[in-house]
Amino acid sequence: MKTFHSVESFSSKTPTVLTIGTFDGIHIGHKKILHKLITIAKERNLESLVLTFFPHPRMVLQKDADIKLIHTIDERTTILNSLGLHNLIVQPFSKEFSRLTATEFVRDILVQQLNVKHIIVGYDHRFGRNRTANIDNLKEFGLIYDFTVEEISAQDINDVAVSSTKIRKALTDGDIQTANKYLDDSFQLNGVITVGKGIGRTIDFPTANISIAEDYKMIPKNGVYIATATIDNKTYNGMMNIGHNPTVNGKTQTIEIHLFNFNKDIYHKNISVKILKRIRNEYKFESVYALKNQLSKDQNDALIYFKNND
Repeated sequence: MKTFHSVESFSSKTPTVLTIGTFDGIHIGHKKILHKLITIAKERNLESLVLTFFPHPRMVLQKDADIKLIHTIDERTTILNSLGLHNLIVQPFSKEFSRLTATEFVRDILVQQLNVKHIIVGYDHRFGRNRTANIDNLKEFGLIYDFTVEEISAQDINDVAVSSTKIRKALTDGDIQTANKYLDDSFQLNGVITVGKGIGRTIDFPTANISIAEDYKMIPKNGVYIATATIDNKTYNGMMNIGHNPTVNGKTQTIEIHLFNFNKDIYHKNISVKILKRIRNEYKFESVYALKNQLSKDQNDALIYFKNND
């Protein structure tokens, strides 16, 4: 897959089949649409193309700084690449871009820049300045500029909306298995390993502290989770804690993972974590000794899980 960081940087002599969306949290609803896009590209000898936006339009137009996204833009790109698309455009979303009229958007971008011949969009798709144009207007433009429009059904659009809503609620509730079901994959956290306080090492449960650069990334509910971690292209089993470490009077939220049978210097390396199952809430224990005993039980639960799911 070729990735472009603006519509201006894209060009193709081969006509394209296009879908447009924010695609936050690429899940089973999105994948149904994307597979349709790829199938049509093969059938009609077109290049498949996804046009997505970053930052999220709500961040720009509504100053919604509190919005949290299921996938970072890099995670979104990686997943789209794995599906077999030809092209992805990540268009910087700005107030200036939002002010394009419907005619300017269709004529200058979709037709002249993206060479579109077929568009797949939802029945409720709106575009142009102040989102005044709808799918009927898009079909009228298609008659003028020689492209066809395929409408995604209300049921399929509802599936996308419901899936996104359920994933967000599941992550907020710590129901990682429901989130993973709708994602058709394991929820991921990607970051860099940083130096922590080293408390875990003193009780024989050393942890790697994970720093996530994107403050808009959704983080699941505090608690202890079974997870895998990939570092330097090698994957390890482990258990992860998200929370404030109340037993040692922690004040800020941390994300740290203990890897089983692991003893390497991995500071400042990139880490990709897949969260598989939640074990329990985070508690304040009476002592560090009591915490250690609980961590031993957590580790045993995790080892049984990996054995049963090998």
